[in-house]
Amino acid sequence: MEPLRVDIITIFPDYFREAFDYGIVRRACAAGLVNIRAHDLRAWTRDKHHVVDDRPFGGGDGMVLKPEPIFAAVASLAGANRRESIADGTRVVLLSPQGQPFTQAIAADFAEAEQLVLICGRYEGVDERVAAALVTDEISIGDYVLSGGEPAALVVIDATVRLLPGALGSATSATNESFSDGLLDCPQYTRPPEFEGMRTPEVLLNGNHAEIARWRQEAAQEKTKRNRPDLLKE
Repeated sequence: MEPLRVDIITIFPDYFREAFDYGIVRRACAAGLVNIRAHDLRAWTRDKHHVVDDRPFGGGDGMVLKPEPIFAAVASLAGANRRESIADGTRVVLLSPQGQPFTQAIAADFAEAEQLVLICGRYEGVDERVAAALVTDEISIGDYVLSGGEPAALVVIDATVRLLPGALGSATSATNESFSDGLLDCPQYTRPPEFEGMRTPEVLLNGNHAEIARWRQEAAQEKTKRNRPDLLKE
């Protein structure tokens, strides 16, 4: 099985220099499950000053990332500069506040791809022609605005890589956690069984696996109702 190839297009490639040297992503890289590279968008500019942004038409604050270097970067990394020409196994992802919400289901979908090309937005955003004609997925990690798409790229990569076969220590880990079945994960406890007057639920200590499974399901529903009632409505 070929490793998942992840190419990050950014104006700050050094942002990612040590980001993948820890935890599950590091182990996945070492095991050959994923190959992650960050690329400087300025490498695909043609002017001597390597300009990647310009003022928005119609006026307004801030700057907008120009389409030319992004189209050239994706053509170089993915072999095509139009969405309809991009290989089936490649996903070109624009990270922006205007995208669809990133979910566990989307992460699982990305984990089945052969290549992810992540475009990190900056300033006031990216020229809309990039979204209209180039990207396969426009993704937001939440209803808030970041300084750029780099933190969002880290989120997408981490959530995706941990779902690659062999990335986690247990084959069932990814199927027994929050959002895998539409609910939040159930509360977890470990030693000591009692801490500052707070006791671990007795059902978790009695060794009856059927009762434990039933308690976990009910506890997951209760926690979801308390913290994310919108999930129950869905």
